[in-house]
Amino acid sequence: MNIYENIVIFNASLPDEEVNTSLLRIKDIITNAGGEILKADIWGRRKLAYEIKKQNKGVYTLLVYKTEPSTIRKLEEFYKVFDPVIKYMVIKLGPKQIKQFEQLQAAGGEQSKSEA
Repeated sequence: MNIYENIVIFNASLPDEEVNTSLLRIKDIITNAGGEILKADIWGRRKLAYEIKKQNKGVYTLLVYKTEPSTIRKLEEFYKVFDPVIKYMVIKLGPKQIKQFEQLQAAGGEQSKSEA
């Protein structure tokens, strides 16, 4: 299995509940295909660098997950027909990025333990 980083920009006019529901549908596609979600963040509403589908703002989300390459094809086909998604990008992480991600996760876990 490979590790992928996925940025998804949702339509900013969607209510927060719909964004969460849409994100759950994406997570379900990954987990139903035998993948594992490593990180899921909603970065919030932000101004787009340029207009996309007549939109100036979008809800940015980040997903990091481990899955088979065939799942990526399914996800990209889903994104193309799923109306709330206005832009997406999937990147396969290399060994260097994976190591860096694991170090960040370990540092984040230690930090949350010391705060408790």
